[in-house]
Amino acid sequence: MVGGTVKYLHVSLCFLLQLPLWSSGQPLPTLSAPSSEVPVKGVQGDSLELTCASVPTPLVIFWSFTPPGSLVPQPIAVTNGAEVKVEPGALALGAVSLRNSNLVLEGLRRAAQGRFLCQALYSAGGELQTAYSYIILSVLVPVSKPQVRLSSPSPVEGAALVVACVIREGTSPVSFAWQHQGPQGSRGPLTERSEQLLHLEPVNRTHTGWYLCSAQNEVNRLNSDSVYLDVIYGPDEPIIRVEPLAVSEDSYWASEREEVTLSCLASSNPPSRYVWLHDHIQVHAGPTYIIARAHQSHAGRYTCLAHNSHLDTHTQATIQLTIFYPPQGQPTCAVSPDIGAVVLNCIWPGGLPAAQLQWEGPEGPSPSAPTNLTWTHLSTHLPNGSIFTCITQHPALARPVICRITLWEPSSSPTCSTKITARDQFVMLSCEWLGGAAFRLHSPGIIKSRYWEAADLHLPIQLLKAHEGLDGKEFTCKGTHPLRTPDPECRLQLEAPRLVVDRPRVSVLEGREARLGCLLQGGRPAPRLRWLGPQQLPVEPNTPHYTLQQRGSRLGLILRDADPSHHGGIYRCLAWNALGNASHSILLEVQRYPAPPNVTISSLTYGRQRTEVRLQWATKGPGNLTGFMVQRRASSPGSGAGVWERAAGDIEPESRGRRLGGLDPGVLYAFRVLALNHRTAGYPSEVKTPVDPPFNAYPAVLGAAGTGMIVATVASLLVFQYAARHPETFPRLGRLLFFTARRNCQDRRAMIDAEMQAGEVPISTMTPASALEPNDTPVNVTITVTATP
Repeated sequence: MVGGTVKYLHVSLCFLLQLPLWSSGQPLPTLSAPSSEVPVKGVQGDSLELTCASVPTPLVIFWSFTPPGSLVPQPIAVTNGAEVKVEPGALALGAVSLRNSNLVLEGLRRAAQGRFLCQALYSAGGELQTAYSYIILSVLVPVSKPQVRLSSPSPVEGAALVVACVIREGTSPVSFAWQHQGPQGSRGPLTERSEQLLHLEPVNRTHTGWYLCSAQNEVNRLNSDSVYLDVIYGPDEPIIRVEPLAVSEDSYWASEREEVTLSCLASSNPPSRYVWLHDHIQVHAGPTYIIARAHQSHAGRYTCLAHNSHLDTHTQATIQLTIFYPPQGQPTCAVSPDIGAVVLNCIWPGGLPAAQLQWEGPEGPSPSAPTNLTWTHLSTHLPNGSIFTCITQHPALARPVICRITLWEPSSSPTCSTKITARDQFVMLSCEWLGGAAFRLHSPGIIKSRYWEAADLHLPIQLLKAHEGLDGKEFTCKGTHPLRTPDPECRLQLEAPRLVVDRPRVSVLEGREARLGCLLQGGRPAPRLRWLGPQQLPVEPNTPHYTLQQRGSRLGLILRDADPSHHGGIYRCLAWNALGNASHSILLEVQRYPAPPNVTISSLTYGRQRTEVRLQWATKGPGNLTGFMVQRRASSPGSGAGVWERAAGDIEPESRGRRLGGLDPGVLYAFRVLALNHRTAGYPSEVKTPVDPPFNAYPAVLGAAGTGMIVATVASLLVFQYAARHPETFPRLGRLLFFTARRNCQDRRAMIDAEMQAGEVPISTMTPASALEPNDTPVNVTITVTATP
């Protein structure tokens, strides 16, 4: 049946292809007029269904395909309604199948583009009829993902550049669109650029960024990945910025001690590398140079060098930086009296630029001037407490600096003082009057009139050659002031120093604390005080055992841990000035504690290993004691006796014995004992060497001997018993034993016979004669007993 169906389909195919299969005289099927061509579009890879002409109950449906440029149709598929046959060559068009009379193409391929013919064979009116359907299929190919290609990924600014949007396939017409995104992220369409190729001639830095293109046909639209265009350019001429910004004529300026930031920017790709030069000397590498604390040395020309490492090109820019600094210190204000006026002077020299000065007083300001300003103001009708202020301004200072002078009537009187100068060769007399301004001081009599004018005082000074004749002289200083009457004065009298001491004699026990003191009762100029020790040497503040305490005119000396051999004696308190000196002596007695009682050694014996000794002692005579000390001296054979060294100390006063260890058995030692009363040591005891303890070995020897005899007896009995039982092993010992036994037996038998006659011997003590052998020879046996103590 299957073979007949295939044959039938083959016959139908031949008939439809109008092959001469019928014999002569048979009528052919009636052919209907061909239908018009139907254009159809399909997309590559999609599914498409081609519709055949509609006929009633077709007998055979036959599909054929004619590719472009060919006139020969190629069979594709045929069906009779029950069976379907698809030609193997139809796979070039896609996956071909029939759905009723329609042709289904899945996974449409580009080779399917061409002319499809559907022929239907059916019966109508008892005759075979055919119907034709012509379909012109256009296969549309989607555009592939486009790619952006640059003729040069990193062109130099000014060069020609071509940017292409490339697709692998796609049915024309294909349209293109471009988008450009700058390095900073701004994105926008290139509406005027719709062609496939972008000609950037010349390319410039604005073209830098990401490029994206899209391709579109009637099937689809796809976007490419972004491609970065890196345009190399620069560096441009640098732009220098100074913070904080301060411009003076043709340069920048900054204040001293403030932070100055120099920034340099030169557009460049790749970014510029920067170097800063200060007066042609490199000081920094980088776009920003920070001067943390501006100084005068930072002034000068600053040059910024910008370098493009890719192009090896350089540009530079230079500025002038001036450092403004104020004058050093503070402005100085001074006032001096004049007839009916006061002369105000304000000085503040130095600085860049010079500071501007101006006085302000109760009646208004004065004219301004740089560096030095003198202003004369009438003193008439000036109220007490008038304030004059010198205001100084400088661009390097955030606020003005001021100094003030207040004119007031002094309420106190002048103060006289004196001091020594030039190594006690001169006496300087000085007079000051605080509390007022614009006044004069003078000293009539011996002191000539001299003036030292300062901000708010006038200080006369007189130097006198120091000598003893000035002792007791009196001097007077008078002052004058426009607002003060009558003239006040002060007096001073020169005098040599005078001293007194607390106690001329001080006694203290050894190791205690002693206090010496002296008091200065007068002297002008102010005398200097000093203590001299027993050796008449100055006692300095850092001298061991001594502490100096000075409170006003009193100088104290504290002696701690007094020692009779070093600290006892005459101490001298000394005071002196340019007019003379004075001194007082104090006798310091450092007494020892009473001597302790004498000590005798009662026992000094070695220990068992001679590495320790047992020492016992006793005291004799009166006296207090606070402890004992044991000394020892080592002597080696041939080297003589060594020095005494301390073996034990801090021994309680109630102790009378001590065990001392750490001795060398090969060294001979000598010992002595001393009694102590605080720090006073008594006479040492007699010197003794340790002796061995008395030896008592009788119990040990007897015990060892008894133990040895018992052990030897037991051993002998065991040996004799073994020899008696085995005479062949010890023949000589056996003969000795048997010989001795025989003699003993004979003696014993005689004794027993005698005792038996007397009726006193028990039967159990008798020994048979057969137990003894008459031929045994005696042997010598030695038994050694060792006693161990």
